[in-house]
Amino acid sequence: MIIYPAIDLKDGKCVRLVQGDMTRDTVYNDDPSAQALDWARAGFSWLHIVDLDGAVHGAPENQHAVRDIIKAADIPIQLGGGIRTHAQIEHWISEGISRVILGTAAVRDPDLVRQACNEFPGQIAVGIDALGGEVMVDGWVDGSNIQATELAKHFEDAGVACIIYTDIERDGTGKGVNVVSTISLAQSTNIPVIASGGVHSLEDIKLVRDAAEYGVNGVVVGRALYDETIKPEEALKVAGGS
Repeated sequence: MIIYPAIDLKDGKCVRLVQGDMTRDTVYNDDPSAQALDWARAGFSWLHIVDLDGAVHGAPENQHAVRDIIKAADIPIQLGGGIRTHAQIEHWISEGISRVILGTAAVRDPDLVRQACNEFPGQIAVGIDALGGEVMVDGWVDGSNIQATELAKHFEDAGVACIIYTDIERDGTGKGVNVVSTISLAQSTNIPVIASGGVHSLEDIKLVRDAAEYGVNGVVVGRALYDETIKPEEALKVAGGS
């Protein structure tokens, strides 16, 4: 199982939010590229980056920070937040991003997802951020009237590399990963699922690892790593089955 340490970008800084609320942010590092390098040196094999400002405003806004991270950390990166056009997808892949995450675009422009999957096989993920089962868009500000399982099924034949499923109610709270809803989503689709939101302890890592048989093959970890309720070496050991 892959652990994806999260680097959420706001105003060029590495922050964590609570339940996606932009007013409830904690700054963990003024230098996101230094943070990325720390995670790479800790042994993580991927990074998960979200441009929070971009997600809210509908276009990437932390480009300089992302470029600095790409230069600093020589490991694959998946990037989301405000990426809603073909030109933006093409740009970031040409810059060295390994996987582009489409969230709001997946709801509003599903043809873009299919086109991108055909053009960039294995490099397009769908971000499904749900509140009470409903997919939220525009940086979790607006509802979509679409259920998470419905959206996942829509892309089964599109060639999506994976789904990053975030339980908004748990995100940034440390209340534990919602493994039940994550498994439910994974069972509804043939697309691999990455769990996100609420991870607090090694027990959460174990729960996600043990959900592999249902199609869950990764987990995004943010605040727990920054607050050190989870140590990188311990998390990687558990993820590897030890």
